[in-house]
Amino acid sequence: MVNGKSYMAYLPAALVAAGIAIVSLWENPQMPEAVALTDKTWHLILYAVLGLALMAAFVVNSHTRLYHYVLACVSVTAYGALMEILQRFCTLTRSGEMADLYADALGALIGVALVALWCLLRNKCENAKMSKCENDQML
Repeated sequence: MVNGKSYMAYLPAALVAAGIAIVSLWENPQMPEAVALTDKTWHLILYAVLGLALMAAFVVNSHTRLYHYVLACVSVTAYGALMEILQRFCTLTRSGEMADLYADALGALIGVALVALWCLLRNKCENAKMSKCENDQML
């Protein structure tokens, strides 16, 4: 921990981003029949996981202001845009598509929203416990 920040909290997001890069830039990926989902569904799932991992790292480091949620969404969407550009210009068999970028952005939003919901529920539980303790102390 340096200056109260845990940089290791960002490791899951970095690993997910690396995995996305490998899968995105791999020439002619063949998906097994058992996991055959539509391309857009995979984009949505992978970028939701990336958004969740990045926002969870922010939360671990006490970065929970509104702009941190926006930063996480924008960062993950920008990463998706970068992957689409790299697919278009750096691969022979892949192509960048706006529809993929829309799925990436929606996935990022879902992942970050899940962390926001978790934080909201956690805070309500903590507030309820504090209220109960205060009420118990009054008795």
